[in-house]
Amino acid sequence: MTSNPTRPPLASGALDRDASTRMSEERLRNAWRDPAALLLRLRGVEIPVVSSGDGVRLAWRPASGDRAATDVYLGRIDGAPAFARSEPAAVDGAPAADGASPAGERERAGAADEHWTHPFQVGAGLPEAEREAIGVASALLRWQEAAGFSPRDGGPTEPIQGGWARLDAHGGEHFPRTDPAVIVLIEHDDRVLLGSNALWESGRFSLLAGFVEAGESLEQAVEREVFEESGVRLEEIAYVTSQPWPFPRSLMLGFRARLAAGSDPDALVADPTEISELRWFTRDELREPHESLTLPMPLSIARWMIDRWVAEGDTAAGDVRATR
Repeated sequence: MTSNPTRPPLASGALDRDASTRMSEERLRNAWRDPAALLLRLRGVEIPVVSSGDGVRLAWRPASGDRAATDVYLGRIDGAPAFARSEPAAVDGAPAADGASPAGERERAGAADEHWTHPFQVGAGLPEAEREAIGVASALLRWQEAAGFSPRDGGPTEPIQGGWARLDAHGGEHFPRTDPAVIVLIEHDDRVLLGSNALWESGRFSLLAGFVEAGESLEQAVEREVFEESGVRLEEIAYVTSQPWPFPRSLMLGFRARLAAGSDPDALVADPTEISELRWFTRDELREPHESLTLPMPLSIARWMIDRWVAEGDTAAGDVRATR
């Protein structure tokens, strides 16, 4: 299955999650023993990749030996079962915790050019199914690391359902947590409002965003976050799409809105603890950004929404020319 251009990255459904297999230990055993079964290793957030003729691909290994209880079942890629596990990171070129050197690991993997990197560095160039596999693996493995004890009574838990749940001593099931966050494209007079986070380097801008608070609707979160970060009031708030951002456990909910009628677009009040700068940008400024402007990474829903907004202007301009 290929990428879906009507959805942001990580949200196309290219990965077959194959829930029926994870619900059966027998099916999981058979999936692990499948000659086509794949294993993705993660070191913290980093992933192994190899160079290919058209860029990079994930450095999968065949699933072999015994499946560890902490290994997670991701689903299927082109019909092949896919699993993931955490492994210790090598420190400053020293051997990993299992005593294998990084070079030895590459030899066993059969990939002399294998290297480890953050998924943000290469994710935009990977096939969509592999990108989604990274997201699922990151979310599940980070949750497994933090969920060894029950929040109800502090007792130990054990993984079940191929790593998608954990079971406590009283039979209670525990599932991964997802934190919803809204992200908003704000329009006014063919311009869009972008902000620079106080922790970013100068010149990096993105859409305004924030987490949904307890007892709050998504639309309320949009209004509150935007006002807190920029002093801007909104109208015509409309949901667009969502994107999982499992690094480790967020769900981004994309909205579009307009500056409220009668509001002064220049009366921007940046929250100094969150935002260092706020600016309105035209489509021309975003279509071919100046070297001093850094836009969100292509893997993000923020960049997807900005690019679609820019393309809407190009389409509208083409329609006008066609009618002349």
